[in-house]
Amino acid sequence: MDSQNAVPNLNHSLQSYLEPIDSLLNQILRQGEFALSFAIHHLSREPAEAESLEYVVDFAGADTDLLLERNGALLDALEHVVLKAVRLREEHLRRITFDCNDWRRLRTEELKLTAQVAAERVLESGDPFALSPMSPRERRIIHLALRDRPNLRTASEGAGPERHVVIQPAGPPTRDSRR
Repeated sequence: MDSQNAVPNLNHSLQSYLEPIDSLLNQILRQGEFALSFAIHHLSREPAEAESLEYVVDFAGADTDLLLERNGALLDALEHVVLKAVRLREEHLRRITFDCNDWRRLRTEELKLTAQVAAERVLESGDPFALSPMSPRERRIIHLALRDRPNLRTASEGAGPERHVVIQPAGPPTRDSRR
């Protein structure tokens, strides 16, 4: 199969997960007695962005604060459980996300801005800059935000909940010139 035919097949199979996601979420919200509703929205995207987000499961209701406590821990957990339960294929994992009151979208914009500010600091000082520990999703946002900057490189360092992104100048370290 050529690459032009692969994308429509992936899109079709991605759509086939929407009904099971809808059904399972309705069950969870009903059984958990959450005062929440949700809608699944399709996002338009550029054809060149094959890995980009396509669907957002957007929550609303009186219990939205529960979803967003502790940096969206329950929102993340709900997304993880539902997408695992419907057996979402690996290639689709970054194409469906859960959001609430635009929290994830706003957090993404905040991380992109943080990446740009930290990048400028690295370029001005020539010194690496370590960001705070982040989830894998948030680290990926930082890496992608800076991927087109040839004068910089990013790397994830640390382990477990302490894993973070370090932004560095792309050239070899200039330690001798700093001391």
